[in-house]
This record gives sequence, structure tokens and C-alpha cells, in this order.
Amino acid sequence: MKKILLSCVAVLFCISIMAQNSVSLKMNLEKNKVYRLNSVSEQTIIQTVNGNQQTIESKTNNTVSIKMIDATADFMITEVRFDTLISNTNSMGKTTSMSSVSEGNISSKEMADVISCIMNRLSKNALYVKIDFTGKVLEVVNSKMLSDVITKDTSSITLTGPMAAGVKTQINNMVSDNTLKTMVEIFTHYLPGKQVSTGDNWNVTIRTNSGGMTLDIITDYHLDGINGDVANITAESNIKAAENAGPMIAGGANITYDDIKGLSKSSMAIDIRTGLIMEDKAKTHIAGNLGVSGPGFSMQIPMDINGESKVIALK
Repeated sequence: MKKILLSCVAVLFCISIMAQNSVSLKMNLEKNKVYRLNSVSEQTIIQTVNGNQQTIESKTNNTVSIKMIDATADFMITEVRFDTLISNTNSMGKTTSMSSVSEGNISSKEMADVISCIMNRLSKNALYVKIDFTGKVLEVVNSKMLSDVITKDTSSITLTGPMAAGVKTQINNMVSDNTLKTMVEIFTHYLPGKQVSTGDNWNVTIRTNSGGMTLDIITDYHLDGINGDVANITAESNIKAAENAGPMIAGGANITYDDIKGLSKSSMAIDIRTGLIMEDKAKTHIAGNLGVSGPGFSMQIPMDINGESKVIALK
């Protein structure tokens, strides 16, 4: 009898250990509950133009709210709000601050006021987003309507010359369907959407627009272990220019970036109950040459970017 009892205890213990080594990692949000996440990133860009080294430092601080309002067997319908969008840049001693906290002014002669106005409008309007259980954005349902509302009076922009063209391009990029999808996926798209065990790997690809460059971020995730309701994950991302990506246009010049490549490594803690990030710390290095050409000239600009980012869940 004792042997049978000990055998049963041993079997139960083994089942418990096995359960701790296997988990379903997918989005599992409670209906109508609001989840808030904050992302802070800092990066330093060093580029060399005609032998002169230029340094640009930037810091962004963005907060997002996600609420699941309905679900089907294949996806969730969520309400997503960008509560705050803040960007500070120091370019060779000149500081530029843009923030959704400020109402800005679409008619201002200051670029920062114009972009702050667009950020403010974006922060005041909800996105209705279909997200599958891996966290991939399938559709921003009101993308066109939202873009029209936010850009309704960009004809009032009084900036002139290359700066005006650059600002209008930046605004269009900010509220494009692809950019809105990426802004959400940064906070959600990292899950396998299925049962996985400690030691398993899975892969996620996100296409993003960064500073006008269309980049593919290909990430390999590894489940390191499970501790209670927390899944500990490490990730390594290869970053490269998207295949057949079009050039950037700035000041009448074409800027190509086929040579740009990078690597990012991060450690993540995921809440198994919801599938959302509890904490994600990453370091990134990107380097390569920009090809700049225009009427009568052509040049290469070496560029080196180092960055750190952190995403945390807010209570």
C-alpha cells in the first residue's frame, strides 16, 4: 500500500513538473478591462557627412491602452488608445520637443508645434483593431476614417520649402495604415499563439517604418522558463531594409538604405494569464550607409545607431 501511495505521489509530482514546463502563450484579455503599457526608448545616431561627424540623440516615451471589446474564434476586436506620445531630439545642440500633451498648432511656423498637433489628435481618437491570438494586427478597422480626421486641415500648414514637404510626408507616414498597425504590434506581436514548452522557439516578422525607412524586423523567441504566472523569454532580432523598399525623399534628394542592417537582443517577462508584456528590456545596434543622390551629386553617409528600450505594464 505504501509503495502504491509513493508511486502515486511520484506520478503527481512528475505531472506538476511537466505542467510547469509547458504553457499556452496567446492573447487572453478580459473583456472590457483596460490594460496599459508604457514604452521608453533612447537612441544615439552618429553619421558622417562630407567627413564631418554629426550626433543625434533622441528619446521617446509612449503609453498605450488596450481594451478587448469582443472576440471571435479567430481574433479579438480591441479598442486601442495612444494616451501619450512624447519625442525629444537633440541634433548637434538643437533640441526639439514634440508631445501629444500639447495641443500644438497646425498653422505654426515651428515644425515641433505642427507634429505635436498631429500627436495630440492621434491621442484623442481610438483605434478599433482586429488582433489575432499571437498579437498580430489583422486590421485597423477605422484606419481611413482616423487618418482623414487627423489630417483634415493639413492644407493650413504654413511651413515652406523642403521643411514643409518633409513635415507633410512625416504626417502621412504617422497616420498610414501600416504605421498604425506597427505602433500597436510593438506592444502585442510576440506570441506563438499555442502551447509551448521550456526550450521551444518561434519566429515573428514585423515590417515597420522607422524615420522613413521601411525595415523588416525578424525575431527569434526562446522560452527560457516558467515561474508561476510568468513566462521568461529571450529574443534576438535581425533588422534589415525591406526587400524592394522605395527610397526616402528629402529636400529633393533620393535616399537609399539597402545597406542598413542591425541586431537587437531583449529579455522579456510575459504574463501567462493575459499574454501581455510585464517587462521587456532591449538593446539595439544598427549600422550601414545611406546613399544620397540628386541633380549633379551622389554621396554615401555612414550611419551608426545604438539604442535601448524598455516596455513595462502599468498598474
